[in-house]
Amino acid sequence: MRKWFSLALVATLAACIGGGDSNPPPKVSVSSSDHRPAKELFGPVALPSSQTPESFGSYSKGCLAGAVALPENGATWQAMRLSRNRNWGQPVLVDFLEDLSRKAAAQPGWNGLYIGDMSQPRGGPMSSGHASHQIGLDADIWMLPATRLDLSRAERESLSSISMRRAAGAYVNDSWTRQHHEIIKAAASDPRVARIFVFPGAKVQMCNDEKGDKSWLRKVRPWWGHHYHFHVRLNCPRGDKTCVDQAAPPPGDGCADAQEWVSNILNPPPPDPNAKPAKPKPPITLASLPAQCSAVLSSR
Repeated sequence: MRKWFSLALVATLAACIGGGDSNPPPKVSVSSSDHRPAKELFGPVALPSSQTPESFGSYSKGCLAGAVALPENGATWQAMRLSRNRNWGQPVLVDFLEDLSRKAAAQPGWNGLYIGDMSQPRGGPMSSGHASHQIGLDADIWMLPATRLDLSRAERESLSSISMRRAAGAYVNDSWTRQHHEIIKAAASDPRVARIFVFPGAKVQMCNDEKGDKSWLRKVRPWWGHHYHFHVRLNCPRGDKTCVDQAAPPPGDGCADAQEWVSNILNPPPPDPNAKPAKPKPPITLASLPAQCSAVLSSR
């Protein structure tokens, strides 16, 4: 059962950051009409809000109240790149990652999982990297088998995952194993999971290798990148009415769609001569996020 320790963590971490001062961190002064880039407001916040866990908005436009931390070390996982302070999420995400790591540890050559970016302490847009990961329901899981679970903080900054792709993502390379297939299958078979993003060649390989029921492959979606890690996205928690789910994947196992991605990588269609350059998107501001996000930022 999930340990509800976010408030205790706030007090403990505040004491550590403040050199022993047990007072809570100062409030962030913001307004719901603030037009500064939201990443400048959410990125520097070191601790979660002392609120009930709740996601506001959508995966790519929202924030997170009452986040809990994935512990830095566990029997079958380690959180990586601790300097980023992105090992936060909804309690359901922490539960899921702990559960999946135990299943991964049962695979030959794996002692568990290396967990990459989840969310910031209060969610929201990140200062670098992801467009999503904003509401505490996304996590990146490294493709590198977790053979050591005694990595120091310094080692977790310097160690890198490994790429699984060749031919620009059309195929898997020799580092891909049946264990990768089984771990992703276990994740996709979990009812808490909405989607898993992985490079196109991996989806096609899993489609070709799976001899049983392929219905779980519906959740595995091809997307650019995602060859050093696979990205798990959970459904909004039941009863969380302020969380916006993504539309369900199309019916079917999605294998033909993934094969089309691969075909386009190998034989790119000619560019549209009439296509206009895409305009850069303006940064997300606090004013454009759900109104509750200003309270999340301002909360102790």
